[in-house]
Amino acid sequence: MLCPEADGHIASGPQVNRILFEPGEIGPDGRVAFGGVRAAHVAEVLHGEPGQTIKTGVIGGPVGVSTIEQMEGAGESLCITAATSHDTPPLMPWCDMILAMPRPRVFKRLLPQLAAMGVGRLVLVGAEKVEKCYWSAGCLDESEYRPLLVEGLMQAGTSILPELRVEKNFRRYMETAFDDEFSGVQERYLAHPDASASAPPHVRGGARRLVAVGPEGGWTDTELSLLESLGFRRLSMGPRILKTETAAVALLAILAI
Repeated sequence: MLCPEADGHIASGPQVNRILFEPGEIGPDGRVAFGGVRAAHVAEVLHGEPGQTIKTGVIGGPVGVSTIEQMEGAGESLCITAATSHDTPPLMPWCDMILAMPRPRVFKRLLPQLAAMGVGRLVLVGAEKVEKCYWSAGCLDESEYRPLLVEGLMQAGTSILPELRVEKNFRRYMETAFDDEFSGVQERYLAHPDASASAPPHVRGGARRLVAVGPEGGWTDTELSLLESLGFRRLSMGPRILKTETAAVALLAILAI
């Protein structure tokens, strides 16, 4: 089995708690050969050697373990061959997010965290205070954002890739397509730095949740009214205005309790 000379799944040096493979990487006999950053992690962090079992999984599929059979080469030319056994259902997403498009560098930092925390659907919207230039960033190319999502999954030890979509016209999306997509999600929350907003509620166990996070400048009054007309309840962590990446992760952590 040929071993990739490099792999583009993850950036250099991420936290990896489960190595993930594309379905096409695993041969009919259940064996996989891989190099690049994943192989380096096995060798340098896990101190892998033939016969050792490591946690692995298939992107979009089950998880399990793989047994190292061979380790050939060194450094950038290292190639590992392993026999896979994936028969355990992965942790499934438990929440969705509507996110006003943040600055591209913030977007890149945030994506792995959202994937790790269990976001299943991520809709990027163009709120009024979103700069138009954000949409022209290369980070919205699937080849750019997908590895960041995979990085988050490997951190969390699961394998279900979040679905990302772009809706530049916030109002049109909320008025025409939103209800069809999220009609089954009754737990809807709106992040807003408002001291009068309700405290985080006790949600029903197992219920899918949806949170809308606005731009750092906040949702406009018109946008707030629209969201609330669609059943969103305000959530606040106090009157302080937080960065998008802080607010998004903190709110998911609160809702996950």
